[in-house]
Amino acid sequence: MNSQKVLYNKIGDDENYTPSYAVVPIIKHLPKGKVIWCPFDLSESEYVIELKKAGFKVINSHIEMGEDFFFYEPKEHWDIIVSNPPFKNKRLFFERALSFKKPFALLMTNAWLNDKYSKWVFKEANRQMQLLMFDKRVHFIKPNGEVIKKTTFSSSYFCSGILKNDIIIEELIMLK
Repeated sequence: MNSQKVLYNKIGDDENYTPSYAVVPIIKHLPKGKVIWCPFDLSESEYVIELKKAGFKVINSHIEMGEDFFFYEPKEHWDIIVSNPPFKNKRLFFERALSFKKPFALLMTNAWLNDKYSKWVFKEANRQMQLLMFDKRVHFIKPNGEVIKKTTFSSSYFCSGILKNDIIIEELIMLK
């Protein structure tokens, strides 16, 4: 795949955090006993917290720790990627995730389904795209702790090698 030939979506600040209620639905679809790599997450991330709470061994990494997903892979064995990558440069993140030839679940805006490259990337990698969709929109959290209540897009986990069906719809149980 020649990523240099593609123009990427350029949007504003992309550092927002996933609330725990958006992490919990993917957990029941993950096989027990697997090591989960959360490549966009500091130790206080809800991914790290909720996955550990569910009994998974978790390896987390983050660009702030000098561990850039495009150039870094944990030395420890890992089985599955689960996280919420930045929404800009979506295609690059999926190309990299697919290059490992391991299962993954990445939370992403559903608007990416309108982009021809969302399907093309999976097709070129010869991997089936799976979606864990939600009945509501996720309200992400800004770095200052403010909840973004007027989210203008819906999100899903774009998966490969995770779900029993290619499309599953889950109820989001938002905490008050």
